[in-house]
Amino acid sequence: MDKPVLQIIVASTRPGRAGRGVADWFHDRAVESGAFEVELVDLAEVGLPFMDEPHHPRLKQYVNAHTKEWSATIERGDAFVFVTPEYNHSFNAVLKNALDYLHHEWHHKPVGFVSYGGVSGGTRAVNGLRQVTASLKMVPVLEGVIIPFLPQFRDEEGNLRPNDLMNSGADAMLAELAKLTGALRPMRLG
Repeated sequence: MDKPVLQIIVASTRPGRAGRGVADWFHDRAVESGAFEVELVDLAEVGLPFMDEPHHPRLKQYVNAHTKEWSATIERGDAFVFVTPEYNHSFNAVLKNALDYLHHEWHHKPVGFVSYGGVSGGTRAVNGLRQVTASLKMVPVLEGVIIPFLPQFRDEEGNLRPNDLMNSGADAMLAELAKLTGALRPMRLG
């Protein structure tokens, strides 16, 4: 059987964002784990407009090419990690929009979170994401990576300089995602 596909979704689209550097670090860590085929999905590159489909996503009657492409991308994924900032005690609108575009494509797939920000490290964003992803029949894992006061962990080029806690959190999350991906796969194929 082929390795499952892990999609790392970069939520921030803001110019000068930190999320891409964080996602690049996590991508390399995920590849090193050897458990997944790893894809980086950058919402800044996907460029979804604000929800513009005339039908409810549960009907899967997409009319726009960008929605059909987004559906095919997410359908291909077996597990996800959202790399998310925290904006005003929650996750950003771009990520919410990307989640809301689809319905069935998210079902019965595990999801983990790498969050970053100030003092909270994005934990409030993750709390909101746990509720939304659970309503999409995703399975959020407990393990994750929280990066408080992110600027102290970035070099001059914006790359993340992880500490031992970040690395061990990433490894624990990847191991749990691998277990759940195998356990949930029959639900999606059945």
